[in-house]
Amino acid sequence: MFRTALRTSFTALRAPARVPATALVSPQLAFTRRYITQEARAKIQQAVESTPVVLFMKGTPDAPQCGFSRAAVQVLGIHGVPEEKMKTFDVLEDSELRQSIKEFSDWPTIPQLYVNGEFVGGCDILLSMHQSGELDDLLVKSGVIPPEEPETTTQTQN
Repeated sequence: MFRTALRTSFTALRAPARVPATALVSPQLAFTRRYITQEARAKIQQAVESTPVVLFMKGTPDAPQCGFSRAAVQVLGIHGVPEEKMKTFDVLEDSELRQSIKEFSDWPTIPQLYVNGEFVGGCDILLSMHQSGELDDLLVKSGVIPPEEPETTTQTQN
């Protein structure tokens, strides 16, 4: 008896059946949905492929305007990404770029990191990859940074 009562009370707490996402968009809000233009998509694609490492951020590497952008720049600096292999774009200078990059990558936040034209992720993903060692592996495999040389110890003879 207790089990049945418990089961029926949990049944009421279950989530309702899934509704397709298109059904959730009201006709009044449909006009607010924005799509990236082909011109903007082409410009972003060209930018992403311009150098091995591309970071869309708030501010510049010397003066980041957001803590997450600062963290992304610091992590890339820790890994020794050379300046000539990295290009940054300040999304605060161009509001169209700020919105378009989010739609281009289907990622809602800034900063966004691309390596060899492939989207890697935002600050949280970047930090996670840094901590696990995956970022170093990716940068080495992509040819952005050289592999670490194993330390050799030389023995001195007396």
